[in-house]
Amino acid sequence: MELEVYRKDGTKSGEKVTLAPEVFEITPNDHAIYQAVRSLQASQRQGTHKVKPRNEVRGGGRKPYRQKKTGRARAGTSRSPLWIGGGSIFGPHPHDYVVKIPAKLKALARKSALSYKAKDGSIMVVEDFSLQAPKSKEMALLLKALSLSGKKTLFLTGKTDGVMFKSGRNIPTLAVREADKASTFDILNNQVLLIQKSAIDVLQKSLMN
Repeated sequence: MELEVYRKDGTKSGEKVTLAPEVFEITPNDHAIYQAVRSLQASQRQGTHKVKPRNEVRGGGRKPYRQKKTGRARAGTSRSPLWIGGGSIFGPHPHDYVVKIPAKLKALARKSALSYKAKDGSIMVVEDFSLQAPKSKEMALLLKALSLSGKKTLFLTGKTDGVMFKSGRNIPTLAVREADKASTFDILNNQVLLIQKSAIDVLQKSLMN
């Protein structure tokens, strides 16, 4: 598959890039995508939920009333889970929700997501460029020139670029990621995948090894 390379001003440069069929034209595996997204979202859960069992609730050290001749059920502490103010039974405790998946499955999920985007015609390639200073206005002008204003867009860069990231983070519809670090969820959670020309090779090499 070949795609046109666009300039920053939205015009075609006349150059084309070839997308590797091993990455952008495979038969998508929906279950791999599900597993990758599930793993990502699970790892983002804090897992700090907690309740106090009876041994952690303050008070209840003294027997509330005598054992016999009260007409009531015997009780040894007022912090029993059966009493108001008592501890909780089988409540949640802190733990992580990490779901680990094999690296090959993770790569398959990313290739499946990219293949879906390529099939839908939702991929655009833009020339390599850099910004001198973080300016959201520059990124907004780029999106406008490419007719992407208002569309949820994922912009993939070929290398770590803090200036580019800072320029895009104030635009609600834009997310900026490094090509080899974009997750399956990042790739799917947008309308258009905008990729820098140099990022194509970075992306393909990371998924073909």
